[in-house]
Amino acid sequence: MTVSARVSPSARVSASTRGLPSADALSSSGALSSSRALSVEVCTDERVFAELAGEWERLYRACPSATPFQSHAWLHSWWLSYGRPGRLRLILVRGGGELVAAAPLMRVHRPLPALVPIGGSITDLCDVLIDEAVAAPGAGALADALADLARTALIDFGEVRPGGAMERVYLCWRGPRHRMRDSVCLELPAVPMAELVGRLPSRRARRIRNKVNQLARLGMQWRVVGHDETEAALTRLLELHRLQWQDRQVSPEHLRPRFLEHLVRAVAPLARSGEATTTEFRLDGTVVAVNIMLLSGRLAGMYMYGFHPELRELKVDVATMLLNASAEDLASGERQALSLLRGDEPYKYRWRPEPVVNQRFLLARRRTAPLLAAAAGEAAARRRAKRILRQDPAPADQR
Repeated sequence: MTVSARVSPSARVSASTRGLPSADALSSSGALSSSRALSVEVCTDERVFAELAGEWERLYRACPSATPFQSHAWLHSWWLSYGRPGRLRLILVRGGGELVAAAPLMRVHRPLPALVPIGGSITDLCDVLIDEAVAAPGAGALADALADLARTALIDFGEVRPGGAMERVYLCWRGPRHRMRDSVCLELPAVPMAELVGRLPSRRARRIRNKVNQLARLGMQWRVVGHDETEAALTRLLELHRLQWQDRQVSPEHLRPRFLEHLVRAVAPLARSGEATTTEFRLDGTVVAVNIMLLSGRLAGMYMYGFHPELRELKVDVATMLLNASAEDLASGERQALSLLRGDEPYKYRWRPEPVVNQRFLLARRRTAPLLAAAAGEAAARRRAKRILRQDPAPADQR
């Protein structure tokens, strides 16, 4: 584990190859100094957060790396369901009165005092927002504001997709810092089903074609519901999700009323703006499955689904059914990737996806550097433990 206070030569090279400016380049271009011309505030008022919807929406659309998880609809809805009074920390950067950068954070006290992204465990991709027109000074302003907050807490910003705006903030950071791997997301090209199947070995491709043909023989139909039907469809999704996992281990959060309330508040406005689709699957006129897909400029993400256990009895391959419908919906669009989002379950690998590893950024000041070292050490210990468990040859009844 290494913790760097300054950018090493190798780090500068890797940053340049990704098309991002290095810390030296930002400084020499005057970006860091020009960030002082921007006004910065840390908002802790939940009512102000609610009133930011219009400004946030404009900024969200001006940030090329943003996903629906960074939309005001998603973040504010999450806060209404899960936020705690006194914990909100929104860094807001304005230029000429216009919101040009924002970092949606909250304060936590366990296991370490830290500032973490709003969104929690039900948010697959986290990031800050920076208007591309002021990318360098915006990143510098966010870094300066975070440096003030880091006097008493670790900045622990995880689940950032490669190419996210938080990478720019990391490159601007002048104190102790550490970058590490976070969750794995598996991605497929956003192409028609025939092309997805064509990427597979011939025997596997033949099996998948047979499963697609089986859907047609059964009379399986699907449609994207209208945004005015979203609430009813999401309610059905979670009921089917409960049945799907009946008598099996399920995430308890998915069964709680606050989760449904969050989904309805967040997905309905995203559906109105074309950034979410909810698809219903019907058999003999009955809804037997529902799937949510979140859509950004270049990326579509399959967020959550639920299906009736009857489909197992009919030998329906649910993954094939969902991908078949999703690929059809995306075939005519401009999106480049279909993400299966977090999780590297074995069934996903039969489609030959590309692993995309999210990033976790730890940022500190000199006095909070011990917190950074503790967090990095704990993460390294978890990785070692997972490797050991994967290699454990002992029979299950001896573990």
